[in-house]
Amino acid sequence: MPITANDPKRKTWLDIPEETDFPIQNIPFGVFLTRDDIITIGTRIGDYAIDLGALHQLGYFEGIPLTDDIFLQDTLNDFISDGKKTWRLVRNRIADIFDSKNSKLKDNQEDRNTVLFTLDEIEMQLPIQVGDYTDFYSSKEHATNVGTMFRDPENALLPNWLHIPVGYHGRSSSIIPSGIPVHRPQGQILPAGADEPILAPSKLVDFELEMAFITTDANPLGEPIPIEEAEDYIFGLVLFNDWSARDIQKWEYVPLGPFLAKNFASSVSPWIVTLDALEPFRTESPKPEKKLLPYLQSKGKKSFDINLQVALQPENSEETVLANSNFKYMYWNMSQQLAHHTVNGCNVLSGDMMGSGTISGPTPDSYGSMLELSWKGSKPVKLNDGSERKFIEDNDTVIMRGYCKKKDRRIGFGEIRTKLLPVYQPKKK
Repeated sequence: MPITANDPKRKTWLDIPEETDFPIQNIPFGVFLTRDDIITIGTRIGDYAIDLGALHQLGYFEGIPLTDDIFLQDTLNDFISDGKKTWRLVRNRIADIFDSKNSKLKDNQEDRNTVLFTLDEIEMQLPIQVGDYTDFYSSKEHATNVGTMFRDPENALLPNWLHIPVGYHGRSSSIIPSGIPVHRPQGQILPAGADEPILAPSKLVDFELEMAFITTDANPLGEPIPIEEAEDYIFGLVLFNDWSARDIQKWEYVPLGPFLAKNFASSVSPWIVTLDALEPFRTESPKPEKKLLPYLQSKGKKSFDINLQVALQPENSEETVLANSNFKYMYWNMSQQLAHHTVNGCNVLSGDMMGSGTISGPTPDSYGSMLELSWKGSKPVKLNDGSERKFIEDNDTVIMRGYCKKKDRRIGFGEIRTKLLPVYQPKKK
């Protein structure tokens, strides 16, 4: 089935900014609270949010096999479970409805008033109920930088790294949408020169510039997903800030890996951009440096050219861009990650989220964490207001953005914007 929604010549009758992340060729999916306090599934074109529940009830999806309540829910999980054929039919139909050549909705003011919202009339929600969350460690540059800092630079990568997409199972309950603030975590920390740990607030709170992909119901328990079929089960991607507490992590991560250092919060962008929308921006992955086992050998362009940026804004001050990176730097692609995740028979469900791991590029201005940008605190980063940062301070806001761009088209993800608050203090009774 062709992806007609991606036609670069298509224009919309909506009045939208020229450089928007959300042209009619994007059509992402999200969940929002309307001005009438109703939660609905929707999409976005320009600076308009579109109520897909209302659009469906008004008959605009006639001919597409959808249940009556498919968009009248507070998560996208059931819609994602319907599979790629349905996602594509719905995206194509939305593109047709809002095409400049189609006057059906354009000339129906009553219907327009029902389905269209400006962004200040809605409140974005977490788009899915995340059942399970896996975080990979798939940027060779990032893994090499961290290995160089904490181990022998000549053996920065552990022996397994070039053979498998390393990952761990993370906490899903603390995944939050953009705009929700995060408290500085506390946990066990081993002070310099000490033999015993203390309970203390983390002094080394960090961001991790990542992306995450969302899956549909993919496989029965015990049945691996072949690498050539993996993309059939990937709905789309979001920006992902996997918050970290480096001092807590240093004490706890041996032998089982990060725990409290990572599970206090992860922030995501609220609009899921589909793999279909990203189709024009496919690119080659880095060439494997070791011969891979057959189940990890992928063919064709399995990565995407997505520009990524992270900025920091102190309270009552201007923002400073800290890094510019790109999703295409990832050594292990999504198909390899999903094939590896299931080769042992692990079942994957609708709404599962797979983090890429920190995305760092080859140059210092493309590193995806403060750990690397300040090189473990030894090289403070200068901000535009004259202050410096080794790690994230209280009341700093971390902003992440992502977009793809060619001469005739741009597809973006919007942004994640998250403020770090001081350690939680219980209210005195």
